[in-house]
Amino acid sequence: MKRRIGLLWATFSVTLLGFSSVAYADDAPVGADLESGGLKPPAPVAADASQASPSQPEAQLDLAKQEDSGRGLEFVWLNADIGGEYLGLQTLQAKQLVDSQLVKSKGLGAVYGAGLGVRLLLFTVGARFRLGNFEDWQMWTLNAEAGLRIPIGRVEPYFTFGGGYASLGDFKGSAFADSLKSANVKANGLDLRAGAGVDVYLTNTFSVGANLSGEVVFLGRSGSSSLIVPVPAGTPQAEVDARALYGQHGSGIGAGATLSAVLGLHF
Repeated sequence: MKRRIGLLWATFSVTLLGFSSVAYADDAPVGADLESGGLKPPAPVAADASQASPSQPEAQLDLAKQEDSGRGLEFVWLNADIGGEYLGLQTLQAKQLVDSQLVKSKGLGAVYGAGLGVRLLLFTVGARFRLGNFEDWQMWTLNAEAGLRIPIGRVEPYFTFGGGYASLGDFKGSAFADSLKSANVKANGLDLRAGAGVDVYLTNTFSVGANLSGEVVFLGRSGSSSLIVPVPAGTPQAEVDARALYGQHGSGIGAGATLSAVLGLHF
């Protein structure tokens, strides 16, 4: 009997000690020494290196933001230019387009132009009108134009390429030129142009700059019978020959270069 009582007392004591250990562990503060129970707290998680310091691309973006001109994106542009052009109507090929004895086939003239288009990041597309006013005639062009721009802060070099319609007419400067004008003698054809320039942004929307372009024009002219008959009495032989020339079809391939100042708006 005593042996059974002693065995029960020993079992009760062991159970009581087990409950006491669990209670103590629950009440122990966070960070208390757990190694005495055979447990070891996990090592602190090291900070992610990618979060501690910015990566190289992020650093480059931050630097670009600091150096950015602050203009933001541009979607629509328009500009106007004025300058001078040297143009030869028959520089590359002459097939009776004009009679150089009575109408000058080359010369220096004033040029006025305007352009309008859209921009997508570094690329532009649009249209450009240009009018050249020369001593003996006028020529105007209407071209589609594509461009590539290279932003360097508020300075933007650019390159353009275009092509479209060209029209030669409005002859002037002499009595014979007046006859050509009254007979509605005109030539038209294709204009191809390439140029380079630079814009300086004075504000986010306004720029000033300069442009140098070269072009090739392919012109064809229909004959005019009104210049052949009747030929007025006493007409100089040079004019008689010219009237015969303009009574036939003619063509020519010309070339020119233009230097102009440019004012632009950007939105």
